[in-house]
Amino acid sequence: MKIAVFSTKPYDREYLDKFNIESKHELVYFDAPLNSETTNLAIGFEAVCVFVNDVIDKKTIGKLSEIGIKLIDLRCAGFNNIDLAAAAKYNIKVMRVPAYSPQAVAEHAVALILTLNRKTHKAYNRVRESNFSLENLTGFNLYEKTVGVIGTGKIGAAFCQIMLGFGCNVIAYDVFESEKLIQKGVVYVTLEELIKNSDVISLHCPLTSETKHLFDRDAFSKIKKGAMLINTSRGALIKTSHAIEALKKEQLGYLGIDVYEQEENLFFKDLSESIIHDDLIERLMAFHNVLITPHQGFFTNEALDKIAITTLQNFSNFEDGLPLENEVK
Repeated sequence: MKIAVFSTKPYDREYLDKFNIESKHELVYFDAPLNSETTNLAIGFEAVCVFVNDVIDKKTIGKLSEIGIKLIDLRCAGFNNIDLAAAAKYNIKVMRVPAYSPQAVAEHAVALILTLNRKTHKAYNRVRESNFSLENLTGFNLYEKTVGVIGTGKIGAAFCQIMLGFGCNVIAYDVFESEKLIQKGVVYVTLEELIKNSDVISLHCPLTSETKHLFDRDAFSKIKKGAMLINTSRGALIKTSHAIEALKKEQLGYLGIDVYEQEENLFFKDLSESIIHDDLIERLMAFHNVLITPHQGFFTNEALDKIAITTLQNFSNFEDGLPLENEVK
């Protein structure tokens, strides 16, 4: 199968080539993202492979249909960047990698919590300059703190288990409650109760019309003063301008994000020699109690292996007429 792979980085090529056994699929890599302006790159291909920040809207899908594309395969779990109704209209199948390594993202969320709390990033920079002072490095014990988890799918469940191991009181909100987590000690509560009572809140839910800007001015007004908010899911779960307001008022005590509302213009790029025109992220970076990582939660060897294997298997199943277990409808 001849496949156009968009938004590729060196690691995408490395892992996809590693598992493309005997070159079963002809993979052609493009650095460019897929959007309505770049669909011409997919002329002559049967399928496209895309990532989280490619824009697969109605216009893009219409153009893909015109050039004969029959399959869009996401090498990620999220699919909020695809117009599924348009794909169905043009009879283009959509597939994804539903679970690659829940532990990778869950562990990164914990890394954000520990770094923000114990200020290890600041201590590292100080010591590099022979400054061994402990001033302003005070943290807090996670033990017996209340940790709220919004979304207890595979990643959220993995995160819950880690925090239980720290001796935290773990409360959760999800429309589907997990009996396994309840048996392990997780207590399900309403969303409002979780927001009001948590010392740390971690987001592990998909981006939908219901969850967009889940944390807005109203939600921030209800959180426990000084609470920590962690987001390793989708950037638009948080209304960034309202988060900045909450930080300025010291209502929000810490913010750790691996995703950002407008990340498609920033993340996965080296902009060190560029002027950043996004005033919101510039303001966020100015806060001493904000930690931003560039969507690297998934970025482990184990996760990259699984992503490549599942992505290629999706193409093989489609080509061979097998059941499409990972189809998104």
